[in-house]
Amino acid sequence: MTIGFVGLGNIGGAMAARLPHESLLVHDVREEAAAPYVEKGARFGSLKDLAMECDVISIVVLTDEQVREVVGELLEHATSGTVIAIHSTIDIRTAPELAVAAAARGIDVLDAAISGGPVGAAEGRLAVMVGGERSAYETAKPVFEYWAELVLHVGPVGAGTQCKLARNLISFVSYAGAGEAQRLAAAAGIDLAKLAAVVRHTESMGVGSAASIMRGTVAPLPTDDPARPIFEHGCALGEKDLSLAIAMGEDLGVSAPLARQALADLAYAFGVPREEGAPRG
Repeated sequence: MTIGFVGLGNIGGAMAARLPHESLLVHDVREEAAAPYVEKGARFGSLKDLAMECDVISIVVLTDEQVREVVGELLEHATSGTVIAIHSTIDIRTAPELAVAAAARGIDVLDAAISGGPVGAAEGRLAVMVGGERSAYETAKPVFEYWAELVLHVGPVGAGTQCKLARNLISFVSYAGAGEAQRLAAAAGIDLAKLAAVVRHTESMGVGSAASIMRGTVAPLPTDDPARPIFEHGCALGEKDLSLAIAMGEDLGVSAPLARQALADLAYAFGVPREEGAPRG
């Protein structure tokens, strides 16, 4: 098939570099950005060119407004059966709205959100969370597999973005927690480089947020579930350590609001609240 790619920035450029250049049309507002791809056999084209010639078109631009502008122009010229895949992180309403307009023309829109950053893109190890019609997903999946290690259909159009936002919530809440931990460690005179070394070492062994996402539901574990004692034990250990960290912060004059929130929410997060319907905290 003929593949179109819009947006040759830091991540998009690395993704496009892994595609078969003899079948690739690229577009970027900076025509010079396309030169390395053209040198290897790809062609540079306008959005109209991509719409008229490509079977699957990937979009990696920055903003909702840019996504809407690009898709709008593609829809003016694309033919029935074309699949447009939006890889940008956008508002949850954007892809479903664009998909409705596209469907009237026999065109499929996928919100195919990506995770893994520049390193994942360069190594072809991105994860892609795809929302949209299953048939369109199957059409686009072989293209995604050039630059993605994990390709998942997560639901109807819009679900890809929702999955990405949930995934990124974990990252950025973790970053904020790491900042709080660093302030606590620094106040205690701990070398932050050594703290970082310990964190990287333990996370490489699976001691991280992914280890807590083990169930297919967020409902409380039944009292007779064989796994409940395991989660209760883990929760008790976590609450003990969080309480000790909060007390340490009090001794050192360091505020630890995220630790306090985690202490309040941990039993619910583990699926073992002590009293159903009880307020948190």
